[in-house]
Amino acid sequence: MPTFVEIAVNIPAVSGVFDYHLPPDLEGLVGAGCLVTAPFGARTVQGVVLRFVEQPSVAETKAVIALLDPQPVLTAAQIALAEAMAGATLNPLAAMVGLMLPPGLSQQADTRYELRTAESGQPPAADLSRTQARLVDLLKKRGPLRGRQIDRHFKHVDWRKSAQALVRRGLLGSQPILPAPRVRPKFVRTAQLAVPPEQAEAALPALGKKETTQKRRAAALRFLMRTPEAVDVSWVYAESGCNLADLQILAERGLIVLRETEIWRDPVEGMEQWEDLGNLTLTAAQKEALKAILAAFDDPSAERSRPFLLHGVTGSGKTEMYIRAAQEAIRRGKQALILVPEIALTPQTVRRFLARFPGQVGLVHSKLSAGERYDTWRRARAGLLKVVIGPRSALFTPLPDVGLIVVDECHDGSYHQSEPPFYDAAAAAQTYARLGGAVCIFGSATPPIPYRYQAEALTPTPLPEGEGQKGRGMRLLELPGRITTSRTDDSAQSLELPPIDVIDMRAELKAGNRAIFSRTLSEALAQTLARGEQAILFLNRRGTATYVFCRECGYTLKCPRCDTPLTYHVQGLKVESSRLEPADPQPATFKLVCHRCGYTRQMPKKCPDCGGRQIRQYGLGSERVEAEVARLFPGARTLRWDWETTRRKDAHEIILSHFAAHRADVLVGTQMLAKGLDLPLVTLVGVVLADVGLNLPDPFA
Repeated sequence: MPTFVEIAVNIPAVSGVFDYHLPPDLEGLVGAGCLVTAPFGARTVQGVVLRFVEQPSVAETKAVIALLDPQPVLTAAQIALAEAMAGATLNPLAAMVGLMLPPGLSQQADTRYELRTAESGQPPAADLSRTQARLVDLLKKRGPLRGRQIDRHFKHVDWRKSAQALVRRGLLGSQPILPAPRVRPKFVRTAQLAVPPEQAEAALPALGKKETTQKRRAAALRFLMRTPEAVDVSWVYAESGCNLADLQILAERGLIVLRETEIWRDPVEGMEQWEDLGNLTLTAAQKEALKAILAAFDDPSAERSRPFLLHGVTGSGKTEMYIRAAQEAIRRGKQALILVPEIALTPQTVRRFLARFPGQVGLVHSKLSAGERYDTWRRARAGLLKVVIGPRSALFTPLPDVGLIVVDECHDGSYHQSEPPFYDAAAAAQTYARLGGAVCIFGSATPPIPYRYQAEALTPTPLPEGEGQKGRGMRLLELPGRITTSRTDDSAQSLELPPIDVIDMRAELKAGNRAIFSRTLSEALAQTLARGEQAILFLNRRGTATYVFCRECGYTLKCPRCDTPLTYHVQGLKVESSRLEPADPQPATFKLVCHRCGYTRQMPKKCPDCGGRQIRQYGLGSERVEAEVARLFPGARTLRWDWETTRRKDAHEIILSHFAAHRADVLVGTQMLAKGLDLPLVTLVGVVLADVGLNLPDPFA
């Protein structure tokens, strides 16, 4: 009897699972969670084995083609999580499974298109639509292309119907293919001394006939004599000026050994580590909260996974609670998963954990290279990482035995996936903790109302045994006091929350102030800069102006694809009084951008609707705030932290590191900086247009 398996095929539009059987050569090699290839209609697709089945759901099953990875790519808890998320969000199961595979490893079936020329050598151009003509021209220039390659040339254009029409006419040929995984382990060539140093020293005079050759090889051998362990050959090249041929000659003579050695692409390697504050004395509230968390690790019942809501004011020491909970999980042989809302927060959080767990911390986020994410994923799967930190995508890291899940800043909207497949990472974390039997902590200074209600309603009074809602609520832990910790003092000192001034900008306007800053904020900025301290200015709007409006007819320029008001962006901006003027008669970029879909266009000179020329930019964005600071305080060093300035890899860490090292005086940004950042020199925070946030969509509403 063959062995039957249930597989989720990697076709996101297809829901459900399919039964296959294992061929004899794969018997005993394939298990639950393994990544395989299998036939699906006329295509070959990837799929993940969910479980073995005794009786297939169809009379005839197809055979699995190949096993792509000898180790399972999903744990049992991850398979259960994917099924639970698919049921709760109504997404296809394959889409949920796809979230758990690293980019480059997961590949979807594609179609390869090629041009079939007529006898004249050119396809007939008659009766071709514009899209068909573009497609034929592209294939003539580039040769055969896969569907996803063609997508990059036909953005927002449905070219596939046109391609199928050309296939039916015999002008194009199509063939289903499955691209190979784009990521693989990285190997480097290393060299190591293979004989005692005395023998290598004796061989130095006879390493080459020419003087230059002799000198290169002798220098390489001497370097390896000083370095007993295997080293990358690039270091040998740099130290001695030799080449690969020289090293191969030394290897042939038995003096050295050349090997191919696998290396880990580690994104935290070389990251600056902070001093460990492991001996910090906790406050009474911290001790009480930690006692409850540690007790949950000993609870054998399902109550262990009932989440804690750690409600602590800003600076109350929530991160220290996470670290000590992770210590307990690791002591018990388990792993910890720490979720943060933004990539911007990961460098700071990683440094705190690296100080306590050197060499055991992994970092996962979308700005890493495919190789870095793949190696971090493999190390986590092998149990080599004890702590994994990252935004919502880090939730799907394959930890063999997860014992702690932390959702920091659980109120943040970035835990909601805003593009398909849609899901809430905070809700998924609760499900994952329940399925994996892990302790779960939700931390926030401003917890969502539903979370706070669950904690207050269900924590004080235990529910009767057998009642339906038992274990669904949260357990409330509070840290009401703000503390400060010193790098030289192991005690925690209480601090008062800073005063908050709310300025009515209508009164400012009546008083003759037409600037975007109130007089109070301008004076406070001047005093802060005079003292050599730092300030943060927050406005959750990107760009220079938030919309473009015609004063003659009232027309607002919107994106033609998604009907979103276009945002005005200018590079090289200066501010003259309260007016916007270009710093250069021909600035590098001067355009309108849709922040939803990426559509761009130039700023029109007249209204597209009425033809009037009274078309102006209104509203504020982070670029305008940065320009205003430069106008008011020419000597101030300013950094801007928003989507436009963080497109490059490591941009978040670079900006935060520069500001933390006091290489800038004022940090202007959007929601990226409105997080739990530890910046001791910041003594002033200004929120520009604070009521803007009242009109933003709230996923919890």
